[in-house]
Amino acid sequence: MTKIGIILGSTRPGRNGEAVATWVLENTKNREDAEYELVDVADYHLPLLDEPMPAMMTQYSHPHTKRWAEKIDSLDGFVVVTAEYNHGVPGALKNAIDYLNVEWINKAVGFVGYGSAGGVRAVEQLRLIAGELRMADVRSQVALSLFTDFEQMRTFKPAELHLASLNATFDDVVSWSNALAPLRAQ
Repeated sequence: MTKIGIILGSTRPGRNGEAVATWVLENTKNREDAEYELVDVADYHLPLLDEPMPAMMTQYSHPHTKRWAEKIDSLDGFVVVTAEYNHGVPGALKNAIDYLNVEWINKAVGFVGYGSAGGVRAVEQLRLIAGELRMADVRSQVALSLFTDFEQMRTFKPAELHLASLNATFDDVVSWSNALAPLRAQ
């Protein structure tokens, strides 16, 4: 069965992303097209990139990198839950992505962004990064506003309309992950 990781990309204490990622995961419970799991970047305790060799060589020297690489390698596709900090990608998420290379190749990725502008600028940056890593980013995405989908910018209460975008994102990530399976098998 296709395995999709829901990557929670913020490590900030009190982060809104935890509620968003939980909502994303909860909305997979009735889907039978893939296995879904939450992958919280905070659980991997990755320091600023500290591997001496380029990631494309897969010569990892640290246990935290090996553990992270094993997790990402075990998955067929991703839905990345990202905040938008200062019009960009959270540093912890970018750092986690940069640790690896071949583990990302030929995998599909979709995005759920949140922030004052729905996280769309962070998602646009992640699309560029995904392209460099030879990932297939899907068009569908979810854009959650701190002003309308959170009470007082803290309590997550997403509008019902986001479920259609979320399901379209899942549909696309799963279908592209399946389509890319022969390339991953090479």
